[in-house]
Amino acid sequence: MSWASPEDIYTSTSLASYLDKKLLVLLRDGRKLLGILRSFDQFANAVLESACERAIVGDLYCDIPLGLYIIRGENVVLIGELDVDKEELPPHMTRVSEAEIRKAQKAERDATDLKGSMRKRMEFLDMD
Repeated sequence: MSWASPEDIYTSTSLASYLDKKLLVLLRDGRKLLGILRSFDQFANAVLESACERAIVGDLYCDIPLGLYIIRGENVVLIGELDVDKEELPPHMTRVSEAEIRKAQKAERDATDLKGSMRKRMEFLDMD
């Protein structure tokens, strides 16, 4: 039987291969963070340098600067390396200010809340 060396296991099954690379981290609450991975531990807690939150609403987006950012591992859904040589977003996306994206996020939340409340009011029409 052949055993892999601890070094092989460490680099193939951990975040070590992503150290000092630009990453996209998707969190459980739906936020998308971008930054350079500087450190991590066995629980996937991670430290991102030059981190920003990428907020997207429709065709609008904004990168909100966060600086040095610590992420608790249990909140991580997905981590992926970004190709720094490729354009990150499709050409139809429009960069807006933080104030504009916050306004768009609020409008999107309000529309979702309204849709949910209308559905509750109309439940009596369900004729299954």
